Amino acid sequence: MKTTSPLQPIVSSPKRLGWLIHTIVWMVLFFFPFLFRGRDSESINLPEYLHFFFTLVGVMAVFYANYSYLVKQFLFTRRLWLYLLSNLLLFAAVIMLSQLLWSLLPTPVEVVPPEREFRVPTYFYVFSDIIKYVFLTVLSVALKSTNSWYQIDAERKELEKHRSEAELQNLKNQLNPHFLFNTLNNIYSLIAINGEQAQEAVHELSRLLRYVMYDSSHTRVPLGKDIDFVRNYVELMRIRMPQHVDLQTEIHIEQPDILIAPLLFVSLVENAFKHGVSNSKPSFIHLDITADKTQIRCSIQNSYFPKDEQDKSGSGIGLVNLKKRLDLLYPKNHELDCKQSDEMYSSTLILKFDD
Repeated sequence: MKTTSPLQPIVSSPKRLGWLIHTIVWMVLFFFPFLFRGRDSESINLPEYLHFFFTLVGVMAVFYANYSYLVKQFLFTRRLWLYLLSNLLLFAAVIMLSQLLWSLLPTPVEVVPPEREFRVPTYFYVFSDIIKYVFLTVLSVALKSTNSWYQIDAERKELEKHRSEAELQNLKNQLNPHFLFNTLNNIYSLIAINGEQAQEAVHELSRLLRYVMYDSSHTRVPLGKDIDFVRNYVELMRIRMPQHVDLQTEIHIEQPDILIAPLLFVSLVENAFKHGVSNSKPSFIHLDITADKTQIRCSIQNSYFPKDEQDKSGSGIGLVNLKKRLDLLYPKNHELDCKQSDEMYSSTLILKFDD
C-alpha cells in the first residue's frame, strides 16, 4: 500500500514550500537566544528577550514590506525614487516605534563592573539599525528577483511547451492529408490497370487510415504498431509495383513495446516509392529497419528518378514535415541523413531512446 508523507501536500506546491522555509527560518531566529545557552549559563531574562523580540519584529516588517509589496510595486516598475523614499519612511517608522517600545520596557539587568561600564550613544543604535535594514532591503530584492526569475522562466517553458504541442499538432494535420493524397494517387493509377487489385488496395488503405486517424492521434505509440503500419504501407505499394522493381524489406525489432512518436518513417518510405520507381527502367527499393534497446535505425536505398515540375503529388511536404517534427520531438536524440547521387537516393534515420 502506498503511503504519503504528511508534508507532501505542502511540499508539492513551490509557493507553499517557500513559505514553509520562511516559517522555519523565523522560528529558529526567534528561539535563537535559547539555543546556545549551556546548562550552566544563566537563563535569559524577560526584558532582555523582549528587546530581542521587538528588534526581530522590526526586521520582519522591513523585510516583508519589501519582499511582498515595495519591490514589485516600485522597483520592478522602474520607479526607483518612490522605492527609495518608501524605504526611508519605512526605516524611520520602524526605528521610532522600536525606540518607543524599548523606552516602555524595563532595562535589562546586566552585571557589569564599575570600571568597565560604558554607555553607548543612542545615535549609534540608530545608525546600526539603518545599516541592518539596508542589508535586509538588499536581501529582499535579491530573493524577490530570484523568485520572479524562476517564475518567469517556468512560464516561458510552459508557453514553449504549448507552442511546440500546437506546432506538432499542425504538422500532424498536414501529414495526414499528404499521406492520403499520395495513396489515392497510387490507387487511381491502379484502377486503369487492374480493377481487382484496386479493390484490394482500397481495403489496405482503410486499415492504414484507421491507424492514421485513431492510433496516431496519441503523442506516443508502441514501436511495433508503427512498424506494422510501415509494413502495410509497403504491401499496399507492392500491389501496383511493376515486375522489374526490386523491392526488399528487412525489419528486426527487439522490443516492440517501446513508445515512439507516430508516423516518423512513412515520409521516408513514401519518398522512396515516389522517386525510386520507373515504369520502364529497372528500379529498386531496399528498406532496412532494426531496433534494439538503445535506438532504432531506418535505412532506405532506392533508385532515383526525379519527377518533373508537372508532378505535384505531395508537393515535397513530407521530408520538410519530418525534419520539423524531429527537431521538436527528438532535438538531441536523432540523426537524419539524406544523400542523392545521379542514380541512387539514400536516407537514414536514427532515433536514440531515452534511458
